[in-house]
Amino acid sequence: MAFGEKTSNNKSKAFRQGAAFLVFRLLSFSVVAILLIILGFIMVQGISVISWEFLTESPKEGMTEGGIFPAIVGTLCLVLGSMIFAFPIGIMSGIYINEYAKDSWFKRFIKLMTNNLAGIPSIVFGLFGMALFVNQFGFGDSILAGSLTLGLLALPVVIRTTEEALKAIDNSFRIGSLALGATKWQTTSRVVLPMAFPNIITGLILSIGRVSGETAPILFTVAAYFLPKLPGSIFDQVMALPYHLYVISTSGTNIEASRTMAYGTAFVLIMIVLLVNLLANWLRRYFGKKVKMN
Repeated sequence: MAFGEKTSNNKSKAFRQGAAFLVFRLLSFSVVAILLIILGFIMVQGISVISWEFLTESPKEGMTEGGIFPAIVGTLCLVLGSMIFAFPIGIMSGIYINEYAKDSWFKRFIKLMTNNLAGIPSIVFGLFGMALFVNQFGFGDSILAGSLTLGLLALPVVIRTTEEALKAIDNSFRIGSLALGATKWQTTSRVVLPMAFPNIITGLILSIGRVSGETAPILFTVAAYFLPKLPGSIFDQVMALPYHLYVISTSGTNIEASRTMAYGTAFVLIMIVLLVNLLANWLRRYFGKKVKMN
């Protein structure tokens, strides 16, 4: 090949590569731009509603006035309850799959079922939660039933994230620990798991984000149309921000009058998810620095 022809081919390859990167960059920017437009619209519409009374009072006048305090408390109860259920079980399942289960048809079956579980529509989880927790176990429409149902919804994300985080740890750490006389469990709990923990928190972030905004599962298991008081136990019903938003936007007593409250509720819901994500990101960085220092 002549020198001039080779130079021309290199320029052509560089041009195609640059064009491809430009397309990818534009697509990435467009996704971020769409997200910012949606968030900006909700914030502009909803921030004018935010006040101390809106955040600390119960709804009034057929949910066209007042605040959303019971729904905020209910949402936080459900997120906390579902994470108490999903996080330890999900982490232990991920540890078992990656560290202990042998590469066999059984392990592949568990992974397949976990992936299938992640793809099931949320309304199916709601129906299952109603049949099992509400009716069969007798929990009724309660925080306990709703939290367990949301925990099942979040479980596949936690399991898969834990498994991938453990898989990313170099095997030399395990071999070195075992060579020093540590048991399998000591190697997993004191070497591998602390190193993987910052990435495992990513699963917590994704799970909280999904659980906070789900409406269908809580529709069948816990959410109340209107409650002027806070729950006294885990067997009480609660209001929840996603369901409250759905009600006042679609079937409230006066949809037009409650429109501003709907934007305010959506704004608060986004802020709660954002704050929880920021906290989880801070925890991930904190534990990540501790791992590097050790």
